[in-house]
Amino acid sequence: MLFQQADYDLRCEWGLQGLLHLSPISSAVVIVDVLSFSTAVDIAIANGAAVIPYRWRDESAAPFAKEKSAQLACERRSQGSYSLSPASLQSIACGTVLVLPSPNGSTLSLSANVPTFAACLRNAEAVASYLGRFGDVAVIPAGERWGDDSLRPCLEDWIGAGAVLSLLRGRRSPEADLAVAVFERCRADLNGALSFCESGRKLIERGFARDIELAAEYGASAAVPMLEADRFVNAARGRDDESIAPASVRA
Repeated sequence: MLFQQADYDLRCEWGLQGLLHLSPISSAVVIVDVLSFSTAVDIAIANGAAVIPYRWRDESAAPFAKEKSAQLACERRSQGSYSLSPASLQSIACGTVLVLPSPNGSTLSLSANVPTFAACLRNAEAVASYLGRFGDVAVIPAGERWGDDSLRPCLEDWIGAGAVLSLLRGRRSPEADLAVAVFERCRADLNGALSFCESGRKLIERGFARDIELAAEYGASAAVPMLEADRFVNAARGRDDESIAPASVRA
């Protein structure tokens, strides 16, 4: 039970090792990769697309997409194509199936054996509302990678994890409490927090300032990206008796 935060209903731990420790005792897992996997997934899902997470952007990605009869997301620097850039997905057509390679978000999404969700600041309220039907919940901030491929905890994912946890009922672990405190500290200026953190500065330098703006739009989405079989779909769609809309769970 070491590192599992088993005495608490709401848990939070970083990256793949955190997920592997917490998911076996949790009813659901929430992946948070604000810049930009979970934000990209949210925008695509809200438009009626489906997203198939894939771990690697290498020569295996194109054959995999073909096997799934899906489009393959391009490198983020590609203009006019779907990619990990949330802005590139704003006009994605309903019914599109997109394979989205991501070493962080996709890898985590494919590593849990319990109901798995993708959350960001845009859909934190909607996802938290849907999670009310589950018991113990583990929220996993994905983090970034250092040059040696080790985990780099990052501000944006800490904020996103706290946004979800702040709305859930139950006893929080100290780690979850800290994530909530980070979110509450930054909530008044989410765009500023994302713009000036290291990940955001790098995106802006590369010309992706619009991605920061989209990622900082708290409560803008009613989508609930849930992994069903091999792809994320909108769990909030088509369930009139269980409709999901952004709303504070604690209200």
